[in-house]
Amino acid sequence: MPYKRILLKLSGEALMGDKQYGIDPERLSEYADEIKIVVDKGVEVAIVIGGGNIFRGLAGAGSGMDRVQGDHMGMLATVINGLALQSALEDKGVQTRLQSAIKINEVAEPFIRRRAMRHLEKGRVVIFGGGTGNPYFTTDSAAVLRAIEIEADVILKGTRVDGIYTSDPEKDKNATKFETISFTDVLRKGLKVMDTTAFTLSQENELPIVVFDMNKKGNLSKIVSGQNIGTVVNL
Repeated sequence: MPYKRILLKLSGEALMGDKQYGIDPERLSEYADEIKIVVDKGVEVAIVIGGGNIFRGLAGAGSGMDRVQGDHMGMLATVINGLALQSALEDKGVQTRLQSAIKINEVAEPFIRRRAMRHLEKGRVVIFGGGTGNPYFTTDSAAVLRAIEIEADVILKGTRVDGIYTSDPEKDKNATKFETISFTDVLRKGLKVMDTTAFTLSQENELPIVVFDMNKKGNLSKIVSGQNIGTVVNL
């Protein structure tokens, strides 16, 4: 396997499926199946999920809510999503641990780097909830931060698009896909891969990012097996 340890970044919206909000149990089960296949291959898997299907702090701030309060609500939403994914994975027989950057000891372990790495070494899927634990930071930033801390080989960003394009492929039929692209070119072309803080942190730590379509069955397994799926961002 080209990757021994991965961090999978999923958006909260991805869990909605065809719904307008909340969690689609069918989509959740599909993701759990895909993750189980990878775990069975012997790959160590950590996951960060957003909370946009429940609440997004930035949107709350745009409606007049205090930004810090809104971001804390968003962090709690990521824990809810983490609990849902944990349940779906355990229904498939996958051992998991949910760690939270904010203390919710009754439902999740606190984030402790050494403990997280030990869980991974034992073959458990570790789900990181609560973002970074701080307002004003996105779950993209949390994903990159956790990936660096646990010494992941790559960040796999699962989206509904099969890679990075010259423009939004859902709006521009002439958009062309990049198979590989450098961090520098992403910034120079103004392409939206992650927020700037997360992306810069990934670049500084030479941590590659693979953007791929998580909704296409088998894609996750193909990536960890070395197949060219999606777009690879590296140096």
